[in-house]
Amino acid sequence: MKRRSVLTLLGSLSLLACSRTPVTFTGIDITGANYANDFHLRGHDGKDYSLASFKGKHLLIFFGFTQCPDICPTALSRAVHIRKLLADKAEQLQVIFITIDPERDTPELLAQYMKAFDPSFLGLYGDMKETQEAAAAFKVFYQKVPSGSSYTMDHTAISYVFDDKGKIRLALKHEQTAEQCAADLRALMTA
Repeated sequence: MKRRSVLTLLGSLSLLACSRTPVTFTGIDITGANYANDFHLRGHDGKDYSLASFKGKHLLIFFGFTQCPDICPTALSRAVHIRKLLADKAEQLQVIFITIDPERDTPELLAQYMKAFDPSFLGLYGDMKETQEAAAAFKVFYQKVPSGSSYTMDHTAISYVFDDKGKIRLALKHEQTAEQCAADLRALMTA
């Protein structure tokens, strides 16, 4: 009798496990990747930050620069829209913008830039070495490109998503819509 109960229980559990549909994402699922493990940078608010600073929050991290003419403002505008689409779950998402141009992106400029999109967004910066280390840790490419009497920056246009346990989960492509990104984030938040 006991054996039959155990077998019935095991059968029920296996059916339950099989009935769960795996989560599929529009973004690139990089769960378990062995990069993007941490960063050590300062916020436009004057505080020091690392991944551990955000435990309990989902993160959307983008590397860019405030003088960027199109990619960065598009990514940050999409992040604003994503938060609106998340509605009641928006507070679970922290958007982080890491500058790759510490020569020009001062804390004051980062604060103004973040506020122009959403006051909850956090701009992070470091010196040249810290910036290189953070970009390398995330496998982000960037380089200075001369432009007239000034310069611009070429850079990777991927947004990284971390779950609320601080684990990297997704790479969102620049061409993904806010709706697709929000659906991916909502799936992570409810998994």
